[in-house]
Amino acid sequence: METINRKQTAARVAFGVLAIVLCPVAVLVTLAAPARANNPAADSIVFSDDFENGTEQWEMLDPKTWKHSKRDGSMSIEITDRQSEYKPPVRSPLHVALIKGLKLGSFEITFRVKSTKDTGNHRDCCVFFNYQDDQHFYYVHLGARPDPHSGQIMIVNEAPRLALTTNEKTTPWDDQWHDVKLVRDVDTGEISIYFDDMESPHMSVIDKTFTDGRIGLGSFDDLNAFDNVVVKAK
Repeated sequence: METINRKQTAARVAFGVLAIVLCPVAVLVTLAAPARANNPAADSIVFSDDFENGTEQWEMLDPKTWKHSKRDGSMSIEITDRQSEYKPPVRSPLHVALIKGLKLGSFEITFRVKSTKDTGNHRDCCVFFNYQDDQHFYYVHLGARPDPHSGQIMIVNEAPRLALTTNEKTTPWDDQWHDVKLVRDVDTGEISIYFDDMESPHMSVIDKTFTDGRIGLGSFDDLNAFDNVVVKAK
């Protein structure tokens, strides 16, 4: 009987030691799991680039008009010339930088942009999406003063760009950095663009013409710097 009691005591001691050793691990797992569950958006990031390591993730349709440069202490990509050797087959933007190896239907893209030259009413930057080829894509033209060719959500479909919106909001360009977000949902057809205010769209439209394609940044014929690009699949 004494031998049995000794064995039981030893087993209890061993179990207690094991529990002490494993307890911190269990605590770590318990703490980590909710953090992951409460932040599902972190798992949906499919692309990001702060340009600190170069521009290898991008295809510029006219590389001569882009450069990798430092702006305000951070690396960026920048359009350097309003003219371009790229000649699109139909009237559409001249400065296009597309993300390599990424095609999406529904997504969200955020980035920072700085307009580096005041060109007046059509001072702009552009966001390209569901880009299938040089005659089939959407883009947002964030022009300073809206008209049928500026400050609208556009479609290029084997014809010169056509506005899908009748936006009347100005885009408040200055010489500072601005935050931009574009949301595309191919199921509902939603296209929404946000400028600095990430809660209320600057403009929106519903269209289901193109449901997949590449994503990019640029300008019709103006000068901009871009930084901190993040794309999330939806």
